Amino acid sequence: MKNRGFRERMGFALAGIRDCWRSEKSFRTQSALAGLALVALVVLRPAPVWWAAVAISCALVLALELVNSAVEAVIDRLHPEIHPAIRVAKDMLAGAVLVMSFASLLVAAALVVDSGPRVLGELGIWR
Repeated sequence: MKNRGFRERMGFALAGIRDCWRSEKSFRTQSALAGLALVALVVLRPAPVWWAAVAISCALVLALELVNSAVEAVIDRLHPEIHPAIRVAKDMLAGAVLVMSFASLLVAAALVVDSGPRVLGELGIWR
C-alpha cells in the first residue's frame, strides 16, 4: 500500500469499512446507534460544540470497532486454536470498544441535560 495514490488508498480504507459492515454485527449495531445520535442532534438542535463532541465520540467507537475486528481477524488467522493469551487479547480489544461506548453514553447524557430542558420548554412541556 506504500506509495500508492490517494484514491487507491481511499479505496482500501472504504473496502475495510465495507468488509467490517458485512461481517461484524457489532459494527452495524454501533453504526445504527451513531445514526440515532444524529437524529437526537437534529431534534435537540444543540450548540455546534455538541455536534463535534457527538461526532468525535461516534467516530471513536466506530474506529475502535474497526481496529477490534481487524486485530481479531489477524489473530484468528495466525493462531486459530483457543489459547488463554489470545482470549485475553481479544477481551482487551472488546474492552476498549466498551469503554469508549460508555464514554459516548456520558456525552449523550450531558447533551440531553444541557439541551433537553430548552427543547421541552419550546414544546410547552417544561418550564
